[in-house]
Amino acid sequence: MTEEAQHALAGVKVLDLSRILAGPTASQLLGDLGADVVKVERPGAGDDTRRWGPPFVADTEGNPTSESAYYLSANRNKRSIAIDLSSEEGQELIGRLLAQADVLIENYKLGTLDRYGLGFDELHERFPGLVYCSITGFGHTGPYAHRPGYDFLIQGMGGIMSLSGEPEGQPMKTGVGIADVMTGMYATTGILAALRHRDRTGKGQHIDLSLFDSQIAWLVNAGTSYLQSRQVPQRLGNGHPQIVPYQVFTAADGPMILAVGNDAQFERFCKVADLDHLPSDERFATNPARIEHRELLCTTIDERIAERSRQDWLSALEEAGVPCGPVNNLEDVFADPHVQSRGAEVRIPCDWSESGDLSLLANPLHMSLTPPDYKRVPPRLDEHHEEILADWLGEK
Repeated sequence: MTEEAQHALAGVKVLDLSRILAGPTASQLLGDLGADVVKVERPGAGDDTRRWGPPFVADTEGNPTSESAYYLSANRNKRSIAIDLSSEEGQELIGRLLAQADVLIENYKLGTLDRYGLGFDELHERFPGLVYCSITGFGHTGPYAHRPGYDFLIQGMGGIMSLSGEPEGQPMKTGVGIADVMTGMYATTGILAALRHRDRTGKGQHIDLSLFDSQIAWLVNAGTSYLQSRQVPQRLGNGHPQIVPYQVFTAADGPMILAVGNDAQFERFCKVADLDHLPSDERFATNPARIEHRELLCTTIDERIAERSRQDWLSALEEAGVPCGPVNNLEDVFADPHVQSRGAEVRIPCDWSESGDLSLLANPLHMSLTPPDYKRVPPRLDEHHEEILADWLGEK
């Protein structure tokens, strides 16, 4: 097969000026799908996340490198070049690279790249077909535009923390930088749409994307419920605001999830649990009634679940067609036979690591003709300087 047949984005060149997580998530996904991604980093320091550890990758001598696991999570399928954007020489080099690029991704503070002659307006005039994606905390307009944005702050300001955590406890952020990751996903979608438009019209455009806007957009049903009712939702811990029973219960030997999505599933659960009287009780016969009597019902179920082992419940409920599952730690996740069959962990050869390879999270896209590829481990700082100049600019 030709490279074009194997890789959906073969021939697309991406100059990535972003760092941390949102921008690198987007450029890694583009790289997985075949784009040629060049990661531009600060000389001497590079992406901040290189030092966000431990753990760090061990080199061939067993010594820690400057590459953290955090950095590895969002930087495969890229090549690294160190360029000082504050210098005239660096700005000139960026301009020459952009003459070959289809996409620019950046997450600098508002106005920074304009001072370097690399803002959208100036570059659009020079390179009218360039797709220019800006990722900031709060966007390029509005009263918060000049504020820096961090995932934790955005989760708090954007409402998701008000929905997460136990009713009587503190609001809780998620265990990963989900606001950054979701912004990266929106960025990828916007870039692909802008490339499609560019291919039809020849015109590039500016994508003004913020963590704050993205966080609010992925409030999904909770956000839409508020807009319809104007009632501020309260935290329910692991409960669901619109479905009951749909939460964590504790079996005799550990936590499990019961996710009853409709009345028929509720009846089947009650049969397995020897609670056959509940579906005929008007307090529990329908989902709206179960929501109204949530505390009474869940206390009854919790007492019954505690009588048997988790595996006993999971086996019986799965056989009855009732959605359920364990609460896995990460060791459980990667030992799961289904996870292994789907290839969620990939090992990529790496000549500078002690083990000879790097174990990374796989791309979840399973595409029949143009699947993701894992050509390159996350690069070391400035590793491909000469190679990039030769490939993109023809300099020997």
